[in-house]
Amino acid sequence: MKSLKVILIHGNGGSRATDNWLPYVKQELEKMGLLVIARDFPDNDLARASYWLPFLKHDLAADEQTVLIGHSSGALAAMRFAEMHKILGSVLVGAMHTDLGYEKEKLSGYYDKPWDWRSIKHNQRWIVQFASTDDPWIPIEEPRFIKEQLQTDYHEFSNQGHFGGDYYKTTFPELVFQVNKKLFFENY
Repeated sequence: MKSLKVILIHGNGGSRATDNWLPYVKQELEKMGLLVIARDFPDNDLARASYWLPFLKHDLAADEQTVLIGHSSGALAAMRFAEMHKILGSVLVGAMHTDLGYEKEKLSGYYDKPWDWRSIKHNQRWIVQFASTDDPWIPIEEPRFIKEQLQTDYHEFSNQGHFGGDYYKTTFPELVFQVNKKLFFENY
């Protein structure tokens, strides 16, 4: 298990690696003996792909033994990274596939080209996804569409909002459970 690595990817709008449930998830996954990297990404306000994707590749050395856990814009980065690179798996939290008309999202560069769903799916062994019907920013149709395209291990809630950002969420045991299940109980 020492060769496995988990990278936590926060969202945009000035988010940091110490926000919301990220420290909890880091601590819980480290208890399982995993190497967990939680760093503040550059350009954390706009979260532009032109900064984040090279940061994942060159600075954090994401590879075939890496699990990417992305929240919001971090989920977009995880999906776009998996289009071009093999990874072990990913967890997408509060993900969308369109810019929803938000100017900041348009500027991020994640929507400049069509999604290559086939590559995203085939460049990793598994994808877990979390969504909530009461997300104030992302209509539930967005994550449901992603689920259909990627055949994710999908978990939909009705009371989790944007899983932080719209409120302060300090724990995320469901996410920890799913990563534990994928890495230690299923033949990944």
